Amino acid sequence: MPGPLRMNTAQGSIGVKAPIGSVYRRWLRFEDFPKFMTAVKEVERLDANHFFMAAVCNGKRIEGVLEIMLRGPERRLAWRLVGGKSRCNHLATGVASFTSQSDRSTCVNLKISHSTFGDDLSDRIYEYLRNFKQLVERHEDRKRGSRPPTGAKHDENR
Repeated sequence: MPGPLRMNTAQGSIGVKAPIGSVYRRWLRFEDFPKFMTAVKEVERLDANHFFMAAVCNGKRIEGVLEIMLRGPERRLAWRLVGGKSRCNHLATGVASFTSQSDRSTCVNLKISHSTFGDDLSDRIYEYLRNFKQLVERHEDRKRGSRPPTGAKHDENR
């Protein structure tokens, strides 16, 4: 008989140069998790609060249903990943919190706990946050870059 589940928890935070609404909405796109969470391989929306999710950790494919547990618009998102035939078999939980900064940037705090992957999440949390920051800031740069700055010359020969 297996022993009690031991939860491995890690957290980190990062500043993102984008308004809180943009950052919150980007995180809410759970289908984009594979773009910045390297262990997540597939996410498919089932309904407004549930997603099929597949991840690989230590060479093992884990599949489950990601369920949004809390939405605090532009403040906090919480979710859990459940697997197997029973919804009580928690594989992981996550909370992302968002705080607006005075320079129109956003502080993102991420906390993930898991019971099945058997490895340390600490380094991965920072990788995920850095990847998310790059994803959001590239998008913001493209939005701002849609028009040349005043006085910029346009080279039509390119």
